[in-house]
Amino acid sequence: MSVSSADHGDRRTVTVVVAIQAAISLGYFSAMAHLVVHLKEDLGAATGLIGLVLSLRNLVQHTLSLPVGALVDVLDPARAGTLACLLRAAGFALLGAVSSPSGLVVAAVLLGTGGALFHPAAQSLLAGVAERRRARGYAAYTMTLQAMAVLGPAVGLALLNIGYWLVALTAAGLWILAACLFPLVRNGPRVPSEDGAAAGVRTALRNRFFMWFVAVSMPTMLLTDQASVVVPLGGAEPRAVTLFTCVLATVSAAVQPWCAAGTRAERFGVLRAGLLCAGGGYLLLAAGAGDRLAGLVAAAVLHGIAGGLLQPAVFQTVVRLAPSAHYGTHLGVRAFFSGLLAFAGGIAVSRLFEYGPRGATMAMTALAVAACASAAVTRCLSSREADAGRRAPVS
Repeated sequence: MSVSSADHGDRRTVTVVVAIQAAISLGYFSAMAHLVVHLKEDLGAATGLIGLVLSLRNLVQHTLSLPVGALVDVLDPARAGTLACLLRAAGFALLGAVSSPSGLVVAAVLLGTGGALFHPAAQSLLAGVAERRRARGYAAYTMTLQAMAVLGPAVGLALLNIGYWLVALTAAGLWILAACLFPLVRNGPRVPSEDGAAAGVRTALRNRFFMWFVAVSMPTMLLTDQASVVVPLGGAEPRAVTLFTCVLATVSAAVQPWCAAGTRAERFGVLRAGLLCAGGGYLLLAAGAGDRLAGLVAAAVLHGIAGGLLQPAVFQTVVRLAPSAHYGTHLGVRAFFSGLLAFAGGIAVSRLFEYGPRGATMAMTALAVAACASAAVTRCLSSREADAGRRAPVS
């Protein structure tokens, strides 16, 4: 394949993946931004059931990420992505049609299974393009996500006036549209994984420095997921939740171009700064700042900065550390461990909220402590990378 045709293929891959991101993110955020309110107000679900549904989706998604990420390396990411979108479409359709705990659990499982397939498939396609396009491609990918995270809750709020069933049905339709876009990706030559999926998992688990990075970055998923959960659980009305979500996403989208440019996101100082901002956001909420508009906006800004820094920092570092034949496997291994922590942490946070304001304060304080502790440990990564014989990043 000539350089020009390879470059054209990379451009097409990035364009299609970004278009897919726009469709699925609009559907996801329009439905998920108002899910807690739907479960709490429309269905009268207990806080424990709400936490179970949200955390079960995370558990299924990220537990399956390890085997699914490995399979993406030996199969076709475009086909895996198509299947992922269809599964999530079914999950969102079911979410708007059922009211029983068992139905909600099935919907959560479908959403989690679809997510387990989608993320390694889409990100493996981006990881496989030429390095000079990868950073810009991932920046466009994450900026599109954040832009839809701003638009999605507003679209969902407008549709919510008719009923959550319409919000969920719209989300399902957008995921079906994304399923139709995946076949348009024109895959370039793939580096074969000669020993199969299991060998890729063993390679990742035996990479000591990579596993140290996984351990240090594990809380990032819990911290970013719970930011949009604790505000509605704390009793905020739908308009306040929408404001918080939109401000958070707007700030993240503004930070993404700076962070994703070049090799900046590979610096462990960026990961540390993101963790500290997340910790600061939870401390503000724990102090009661969310009861006032200015405090809620300030917390959203800190969480937005955190998301804008953490997402590209984790992706670019995983891609840098992973062999080219095992991108999906390494993404899956990292998501697997992060998902387990996000599941356990999500259940714990929801249970603490059942004890009223004191429990809510304890939950958000614990999240802030976890963020700051992980930020402190990131200082060990540079020295460990040097010991492992790798290029030491600038931090």
